[in-house]
This record gives sequence, structure tokens and C-alpha cells, in this order.
Amino acid sequence: MKKHIPNAITCCNLISGCIATYFAFEGHYEMALLFIVVGAVFDFFDGMSARLLGVSSPIGKELDSLADDVTFGVAPASIVFTFLSSQHIHVPLLPFLAFLIAAFSALRLAKFNLDERQTTSFIGLPTPANALFWASAIQWLHWKEMFEPYALPDCYIYIVVALIFVSCYLLVAELPLFALKFKQWGWKGNEVKYVFVVSSALLLALLGVKGIAVVIAWYVLLSVVAARR
Repeated sequence: MKKHIPNAITCCNLISGCIATYFAFEGHYEMALLFIVVGAVFDFFDGMSARLLGVSSPIGKELDSLADDVTFGVAPASIVFTFLSSQHIHVPLLPFLAFLIAAFSALRLAKFNLDERQTTSFIGLPTPANALFWASAIQWLHWKEMFEPYALPDCYIYIVVALIFVSCYLLVAELPLFALKFKQWGWKGNEVKYVFVVSSALLLALLGVKGIAVVIAWYVLLSVVAARR
């Protein structure tokens, strides 16, 4: 029985991603963000449970990648697609660029499965971080849109489209990013991690939900700075 527990948790991640995708297409961005977060929690515990129970398996690895691409690839792509589709865009096919996020997320996950260098850190932006960035950023733009007397300026649309390409690049780039894994709890060797945790807590306290997108951007910037030290 215990060998099925990690896969059951992974399936909960997959279901969360499906629900997030549904809410994305309905324009309920807050609920889509919520279920992406729920999926991320399940994603954290499926691997942990597999290691604790000693029941890691090839099928579990494949299932995990499938679930992750739904929750952290298709769901955020659907959020961006729905948002762009709701805007007054002169190029009807432009919103479909959002699905590049799903494609590059799948590529990122495939590379991660084969890359033996990513045991203690990441190379390229992790898909959960990318998904949380988009869910938070679009939620903020949606709130801004509701309280603005006029439609959002076109520059916001162009920024979103530009960020689609930037995030797709970051997913597969040979860019070293630190992971929040502590071998020991001392300050030495963990300076960047502690700075990130404390500053992220402050950003979330000050900015709320939209702070998630800022935290992800800060994570990438801090990783780049730390890698050049």
C-alpha cells in the first residue's frame, strides 16, 4: 500500500493543476493562483514521502513531470492566455503566445530529469517559481484593471508578451539558481539563502499577493549576483 502513497500525492498535484486551469479559463485568477499553490504543496510532499518511505520509482518520476507540466505549465499559460484574450488586442493570435510557457515548462522538466547537476541547486528557473510569478503578476494586473477608470495601457500588454519570452528563456537557460536546501543551519555558506528568506517575508508582508511575483524576480536577480561572486 505504501508504494502508492507518493503517486497518490502526485495525482493530487495533477488534479490541482486541472482545477487551476479551469479557473484560469473562467477568469478567476485568484482561485487559479490558489490551486497552483496547493499543487506546489503536493509537489513538495510527493518527493519527500517517496524518499521517507523508500519507494521511489521510474513511474513516479514520469508521473511527477506530467503533473508538474499541468500545474506549473498549462495552468499559468492558461492564466496569461485568458488575460491577453480579455484585452483589446489588434493581433488576434497574440494571446496564443502564452502557451509557449507550457511548452518550455515541459522542456525544462525533461532537462531536469536528465541533468545530474541539479541535486543541490537549479540550472534554469524551476517551473513552480515561474508558475507562481505568472499567477501573481496577472492577478495584480487584473486588480489594477478593475480599479482603473480606463482600459489598461497597451504598454502593459507589450510587457506581458515580452515577459513570456523572458520566462521561457529562463526556464531552459544555463543559469545557476540556488535552492532552499540547508545542509547545516549556520550563517556561513547560507548567507544568500537567509537574505532571500528574510527579504521575501518582508516583501510579502508589504505587497501581499502581488509580492509573489516580486519575490520570484528577486530570487532570479539574487541568484545571478550570488553566482558571480
